[in-house]
Amino acid sequence: MTDRSEIRRPPTGAHPVTRDIPLTPARRWRAFWVCVAVAGITILDLSKVNVALPSIESAFGSGSTELQLIVSGYVLTFGLFLVPMGRIGDQRSRRALFLIGLSVFTLASVGCALAPNTTVLLVCRLVQGMAAGTQMPQVIGLIQQLFQGKERGRAFGLFGATIGVATAFGPTLGGLLIALGGAADGWRWIFWMNLPLGVIAIALAVWMLPATRERSARRLALDPVGVLLFGAAIVALMWPFLFTTGSSGDDPNRWWLLVVFVLFAAGFVAWERRYAANGRHPLVPLELFSIASYRNGTLLQTAYFTAVPSMFLLTTLYLQDGLGLAALFAGMVTIGFALASAVASWFGGILVTRYGRPVVVLGLALVLVCVGGLVITALYVDDAITPFVMAGVMLVGGIGGGLVISPNQTLTLADIPVRQGGLAGSVGQLGQRIGSAVGTAVALALFYATVYREQDTGPADAVVYHDAYGFGMVSVGIFLALAFVLAVIDLGQRLRRQESTMEDAEG
Repeated sequence: MTDRSEIRRPPTGAHPVTRDIPLTPARRWRAFWVCVAVAGITILDLSKVNVALPSIESAFGSGSTELQLIVSGYVLTFGLFLVPMGRIGDQRSRRALFLIGLSVFTLASVGCALAPNTTVLLVCRLVQGMAAGTQMPQVIGLIQQLFQGKERGRAFGLFGATIGVATAFGPTLGGLLIALGGAADGWRWIFWMNLPLGVIAIALAVWMLPATRERSARRLALDPVGVLLFGAAIVALMWPFLFTTGSSGDDPNRWWLLVVFVLFAAGFVAWERRYAANGRHPLVPLELFSIASYRNGTLLQTAYFTAVPSMFLLTTLYLQDGLGLAALFAGMVTIGFALASAVASWFGGILVTRYGRPVVVLGLALVLVCVGGLVITALYVDDAITPFVMAGVMLVGGIGGGLVISPNQTLTLADIPVRQGGLAGSVGQLGQRIGSAVGTAVALALFYATVYREQDTGPADAVVYHDAYGFGMVSVGIFLALAFVLAVIDLGQRLRRQESTMEDAEG
């Protein structure tokens, strides 16, 4: 293993000039931990704010649409900025964009904590999402650039562990802060915690992150038409799903935006092909998707994140609304998933370099077992012990989740050139955000549709929520099964390529 980062000098005129930077293993890992810590803070804000909505509603008298925007607005601007910022980071300085994104994220968090009304809070949340979408692609790009071989597998293993812990632990942390801060101002603590964390992370980033690129004499090539078409397509796709609450008040006309999405997406693909044919650098090089490992891995993680966040949300809703648990205790049921995922991600990052895609297939099988176990528990186990049984089942799911996220990330980016690592990673992150939006919308629609339908027919509330949880989890199982099928397909393709390579070698 060399002690120098994998930073390559591209042909003149193709990309900004890069330079080699001597990096000892210790310095690489210090830079890594700064990046991963910031990724964890970013992902936490996707989940910990959900439990604060009742407190925010009480403080400001916010309506359901405003509350929905506080959560979905962050996800929307996060998704919008991922790909353009990944492209700019690959062309110029990932370190500079990382610091800009982190600084703006910290300031926006302070704005959220000080917000005097819902409008200010919403604006600050939108800015938070923009900043998160700016810094996250740089994290993935830097990991891709700093490590290679087995070290890269271990790095993505720890990255996956952090993402898994942040996703699963967010609701528990949010509930704890609200309990400590009180019903009136506890929600502000959720945002205040980002200030000291952000300041410390900025100082460490200035000190530890390597300057990976020099300023280019060439003008930044960002493909502005592609950016506009891409942004319009993403908004049209995510909007109807982000604003699905499952209630009877949802406007069905929002689904017409999917037609708009198809039009803009077709226009974007046509424009990108034409732009590339003229010798320029498109926003998203479509040839990335001709790489089977990248295409399969991106689709797999999109399907996985369509399922798992919905599983956490439905379980929390069931425990709170159906069994009457407090938000803090309902969130604690997922702690086992978070801890098991962290440990399994570390081992998964090591095992994937030896065994490859079978590690992911095993992980998905375990998560499917977890989903089945949760549904069986809700339907057949006594309510008094259901939270404890679910916590045990979540341990199994956490082991599986740890064997999915980080190994799949390693396999997905294995054949991607380092100079495109930020862009390729940001497309994968966008798939995760879109998957979360779609999965949450479908799961909530099934859950609340069952609640409204069965309440009208008169069964007891406990029975209603048992059934609603079961129907909602059907969508989780379907999307996980899709991820499993994709993993098996990718495994089959890899085995065929190995056989073909061996035959060519023997011939």
